[in-house]
Amino acid sequence: MSIPLSKIRQIGDTYYLSGELGFVKDDQPVEGITAQTTLTLERIAATLATVGLTPDDVVSAACYLTDPADFAAFNAAYAPFFPGEKPTRTTIVCTLVVASALVEITVIAQKKAA
Repeated sequence: MSIPLSKIRQIGDTYYLSGELGFVKDDQPVEGITAQTTLTLERIAATLATVGLTPDDVVSAACYLTDPADFAAFNAAYAPFFPGEKPTRTTIVCTLVVASALVEITVIAQKKAA
């Protein structure tokens, strides 16, 4: 399925990433909130790397969970991805368009000054 969006957009020195899911190449989700969160963040890191950025460059994250009971496990998987200064974050519980997804994350990143 072709979805009308850009995976990443640059405006000035700021990069905006579309929402990412914890899915493998065959469009199937990995099992559980921890695995989906980890894979989602790994996919975000891979997208950031295409433009020379790292998770350390993330300044803001919007996180969407389908089940509030997953919040603690989500945080446990999310925290190690940002070992330094944490980005600002909004976390929302909602229904996602892809029914089998437990989490979706979108980020805004900006290369830190040297």
